[in-house]
Amino acid sequence: MRNYGGLVHAVGGFARHRGGNFTVLFGFAASVLALAAGFSVNISQLYNARSSLQGVVDAAVTSTARDLTTGVIKEADASKSVQAFLDANSSAGILQPGQVVLDRLTVDRTANTVRADAHVDVALFFPVFGMETSKRVTASTTSLYSDKTIEVAMMLDVTGSMAGQKIKDLKAAAANAVDSFLGGQDPSKPRVRVSIVPYANSVNAGQLAASSVYVEANTGERNQAPGNTSPQLVAVSPRPDNCATERKGTDQYSDVGPASSMVNRDYLLSGFAANTGTAACPAATLVPLTADAASLKNVIKDLVASGGTAGHIGVQWTWYMLSESWGSVMNASQRPAKTDPKKVGKYAILMTDGEFNLSYFDATTVNQVYNDAGKEPTRTAATKLCAAMRGKGIEIFTIGFKLDEANAVTTLQSCASADTGSVKHFYQAADGTELDAAFQTIARNIETLALTK
Repeated sequence: MRNYGGLVHAVGGFARHRGGNFTVLFGFAASVLALAAGFSVNISQLYNARSSLQGVVDAAVTSTARDLTTGVIKEADASKSVQAFLDANSSAGILQPGQVVLDRLTVDRTANTVRADAHVDVALFFPVFGMETSKRVTASTTSLYSDKTIEVAMMLDVTGSMAGQKIKDLKAAAANAVDSFLGGQDPSKPRVRVSIVPYANSVNAGQLAASSVYVEANTGERNQAPGNTSPQLVAVSPRPDNCATERKGTDQYSDVGPASSMVNRDYLLSGFAANTGTAACPAATLVPLTADAASLKNVIKDLVASGGTAGHIGVQWTWYMLSESWGSVMNASQRPAKTDPKKVGKYAILMTDGEFNLSYFDATTVNQVYNDAGKEPTRTAATKLCAAMRGKGIEIFTIGFKLDEANAVTTLQSCASADTGSVKHFYQAADGTELDAAFQTIARNIETLALTK
């Protein structure tokens, strides 16, 4: 028979000593757990401090880069700007007021960057096993700025189909776009200038008409117009209006100045307007590049819808407003800058609510000017002009407003520049809210492109 007595005695002995062993083990485990908890709290504290510091430094540098870009501050004031932002926002997250220290600010003129290096000393909640009572957390941020100037020309559809709510929506969206482009800059040294080109049956060239628009007096003159200094030019007095249709001949798809050839006021325009009961040209004149938001918005608020969709004529004049070749007929403050991708960004925004459907250069009678289905030469003329604009370094954005014609969509897609990264160039808007959003998105994208290209 087996002896179980010794086994029972041994087990009993172990049991008698079990309480003391567990006490030691429990004390050791508790110490480990406390240490782990302390480390965990410290790590969380440092993570939150670093996250808060990074957010504050990011915002400070981005704000300063934006102010350098728009001319609100000078380069010499960049450090003061970052420090002021850090002081005002240093209590973000778990940081304490005055805790953020700016170690270094570097403005790189070659790379057009602003870099800030900063730190905070974080007092640890659980300094354990002789650890230091505080830990330094650092953050660095680099942001682009730009001294590049920006020129934007907006082609606005004021045709008859824009009547009613559509024209109201356009007025609101275009005015908001002007504010977005021109707001927050030094008006005495504007970085951004904007032009608007309303179009319908033609474009109202306003004060530019006298030196750039040739009025055809008869059908025999329906060809390339002379240059504005040509002895062939016969002064028209009085000028019937300031309407401009297509340029004709070898300069039709060129932006050479009017000294080479003027833009025609086609002889068929008056008859077409009379036959259709529409205005020969928009009541609103085009506005060359300006930083005067009030003058642009005054024109926008008085937009009137009337006429057909001679979109290619609008494209043509949008190009001229951005072309240095046309500076000779403009006031000094209106002249487009010399093309230099490193120093100036030139952008066109082409907006329409319908198909480009009338043209004069390829018609022989008034009845041939308009075609309900959309004349192929009209679309072709527009896309040729767009391609030529892009070839001159002008970036094109297009907006279709309540478009329901496939040809119209295709024309705008063909005119738009190629998308780059997340930057779209063709937009469709179904209502006023989306139209406004399209203009605002384009304004932000233009700022982004000016910084990165």
